[in-house]
Amino acid sequence: MELTIFYDGTCPLCLNEMKQLKRHDSLNRIALEDINAADINQRFPDLDVVQANTLLHGLQADGTWLYGLDVTAKAWGLTGKHAWVKLLRLPVIKPVADLAYLAFARNRYRISYLLTGKKRCDTGSCNIK
Repeated sequence: MELTIFYDGTCPLCLNEMKQLKRHDSLNRIALEDINAADINQRFPDLDVVQANTLLHGLQADGTWLYGLDVTAKAWGLTGKHAWVKLLRLPVIKPVADLAYLAFARNRYRISYLLTGKKRCDTGSCNIK
């Protein structure tokens, strides 16, 4: 895998984006890991789950970590879709986009409720498939 994304499986909007990524990941370059999985720390001891719950984390094949919108840009780049996401990494836009992302991440359950009618998935973790 070129990129492993650690996402919040209880967040309907987060889950929706992960489903979209996997649908477009025809070369199977992206792995998805729900940070709420019972064995997440055994399988990924370097992952700080508390921090990953506030900021999207991605682990690259070379062992380096990406965070926030850098994960999103890398992931969509691997799929060859949504090329516009790279614009969010331009030096002039990056600071504003990062602040907007942090505001979204802090309020993702409220935003999910406004857009989907669900704050969190009923089972405690959504099914990615």
